[in-house]
Amino acid sequence: MFKINDNYLKLPGSYLFSTIAKKVNQFTVENPDKKVIRLGIGDVTQPLAPAIIDTLHHAVDEMAKAETFHGYAPDLGYEFLRTAIRDNDYAARGCDIQADEIFVSDGAKSDSSNIQEIFSLDNKIAVCDPVYPVYVDSNVMAGRTGTYDPATECWSNVIYMPCTAENNFAPEFPEKDPDLIYLCFPNNPTGAMITKDQLQAWIDYANKIGAIIIYDAAYEAYISEENVPHTIYECEGARTCAIELKSFSKNAGFTGTRLGYTVIPKDIKSNGVMLHSLWARRHGTKYNGAPYIIQRAGEAVYSEAGKAQLKEQVAYYMNNAKVIMEGLKNAGYEVYGGVNAPYIWLKTPNQMTSWEFFDYLLEKANVVGTPGSGFGPSGEGYFRLTAFGNYENTVEAVERIVRL
Repeated sequence: MFKINDNYLKLPGSYLFSTIAKKVNQFTVENPDKKVIRLGIGDVTQPLAPAIIDTLHHAVDEMAKAETFHGYAPDLGYEFLRTAIRDNDYAARGCDIQADEIFVSDGAKSDSSNIQEIFSLDNKIAVCDPVYPVYVDSNVMAGRTGTYDPATECWSNVIYMPCTAENNFAPEFPEKDPDLIYLCFPNNPTGAMITKDQLQAWIDYANKIGAIIIYDAAYEAYISEENVPHTIYECEGARTCAIELKSFSKNAGFTGTRLGYTVIPKDIKSNGVMLHSLWARRHGTKYNGAPYIIQRAGEAVYSEAGKAQLKEQVAYYMNNAKVIMEGLKNAGYEVYGGVNAPYIWLKTPNQMTSWEFFDYLLEKANVVGTPGSGFGPSGEGYFRLTAFGNYENTVEAVERIVRL
């Protein structure tokens, strides 16, 4: 008789955003006359930029002709896209990353979940707390996290690095040395960012203890301050200890078209084995790449027209963030983030729990956000709002919350 992977049974309850969806769906069914404004899930709302749409149409036309038809994409991704990524995201910032160290995929979420497959199960992981749930959940499914304690909401084999107002939501080096360190900056959910010097310290620490940093830079396009890095490879020594995950979803609106990439430098080795080779082998066996037309659209992101249009979209979302930040702060809320990321992290009022505040906002203001406790134990008592809605709804949502 077949057997299941018991590690999946260890996952507590349902996925955070599934629980939110169920609650919202129930509310809308019971209150069909209410206009619900969703500032919860980090999905974009602005349409793809014209430069990208034009390229998509052209690529579709190519697929209709035998002489320009494209079948399976290369395992690493098409060279035209990897070269554009290298030139614009790395060479332009003085970073030594080669095109064949870039692996194109169908999104950073997939890669952030799959990357743990090339590491031994006895590796100890460290995560920021609070943090994007996929990092921990994917390691739970693999059997790397030990046992779950419902009282503390922690896993026995996971090293949690609290990110709170007291440390400006920046993790400190853990007391026990980990093997895999997950960092996400600009951060989801807190919206926090660390300086280049702070990130350099993590690189030095990882190289010293022989750890790997898995660096999620999905929100890099939203960085507005000059003293913070856009890529971990701006730091010295990163090529020997850092893997970077990037996405086209948040900067270019590809949440519905799916495109991302992972960088693994050839300098990262374990007992003489290059992680680059392992990921290449995994990529070839379990290919989760994007089709030709999507990769052409990704190339258009780096065109002059694409860059200009996306700059406008990023500014649009960051203006929403400003509206939320200023509106809630003026109303007396304790708020963070919103400067280098499209997320606002607020302290729940009146000592409400995260889920109590979720229900309160949904019932009284018909506004949906994300309970901070869903991102980890240190997220309790906090709440995330996203700036990815349209401007009119964002203004209305803030007005509703302020009136409470």
